[in-house]
Order: sequence, then structure tokens, then C-alpha cells
Amino acid sequence: MNCRLVELRNKEVISCENGCRIGCVDDLEVDTRDARVCALVIYGRLKFFGLLGRKDDCIIPWENIKLIGEDTILVNFNSPYQEKRRKKGGFPKFF
Repeated sequence: MNCRLVELRNKEVISCENGCRIGCVDDLEVDTRDARVCALVIYGRLKFFGLLGRKDDCIIPWENIKLIGEDTILVNFNSPYQEKRRKKGGFPKFF
């Protein structure tokens, strides 16, 4: 299967370890001596709409990629972003 960077940028990266969505591919690291891809780079999430900068980038080594599908890329990688779960029952139930 051949794939271009433009096609990789549209794919979501999902962790096989916990099923968490890490993000979409933003860039690649390429070893120019061996002419091979070393890692996928996913830019960090914005803090407060980008006014406070962004979190650290996720760099996923090529060896950690399990499967590249049509829409997603499955990787062995723990996401540094922990999704916050909302507590249920915040408002009292009147009905």
C-alpha cells in the first residue's frame, strides 16, 4: 500500500492500549540518510483557544504503528491526554 503525506494527514490516530483518540497526523519525521519515515507527529492541543500556547506534541515512533487503515491509524501508544469525564447528575431532577 502506498500512501502520501496528504492522505496520512486526514487519518485519525487511535491508541490500541486504551482506545483513546490521540489526534490526526500533522507531520512526519524522516531520516534523510536512510530515506525512511521515523515517526508520526501530532501537534499538542491548544490551551485556552491558543492564547496560552499548546500542550506538548505527541511523537509516535514508526515501530509503534500497528495498522494503517483507510480512515484510522492504530498505534501502541499511551495518550498523554486524559479525557475528563463529566459527572452525571449535576442538576437536580425535578421531573
